[in-house]
Amino acid sequence: MKIQLKILILFVMTAGVLLAQETHWTVVNASRNPADDTKTNSDKVPDVYAITGHFDRIVVLRLKYKADLLAGMEKMVKQEHIRNGVILAAVGSVRGYEIHQVTNRAFPSHDTFEKNASQPADLVSMNGYVINGKIHAHITLATPDRAIAGHLEPGTQVFTFAIVTIGVMNEADFNRIDDKTYR
Repeated sequence: MKIQLKILILFVMTAGVLLAQETHWTVVNASRNPADDTKTNSDKVPDVYAITGHFDRIVVLRLKYKADLLAGMEKMVKQEHIRNGVILAAVGSVRGYEIHQVTNRAFPSHDTFEKNASQPADLVSMNGYVINGKIHAHITLATPDRAIAGHLEPGTQVFTFAIVTIGVMNEADFNRIDDKTYR
């Protein structure tokens, strides 16, 4: 009986350590129309273009301990009627994170997700856009051992606090700004 109890305790301890570890997985991010992934660049789409405008206002968000960073931002974007905007800055800390990065060079794009729900980190910066009410945010996190950066995903939980600053540009036309098929 003592041996079975020791094995059970060892199993539970090992499972606890494994569950707390960082995980990675990759997803193929194909276009809605698979033909878009094979099309060449169009001469009708400029290599670069500018969108000009003015900030209507600046909105500063503050999220508290254990709030989901992305869900809180989505709630405030809706509540504050932010259709288009620029994420200018962010500071704070997180209890754990989930992000993704692009990990290939040909279409369809591949996103590799990184999740560590038990790794605290400083929120060093955030930038990105609010496009037609949808958040496209990139974050940089720092631990004592490394910097971690990528696209913010649900499950990034605030530790001490998080402060996010958004410049609202509702009159700007951001419709195709992050459309990977517009090439």
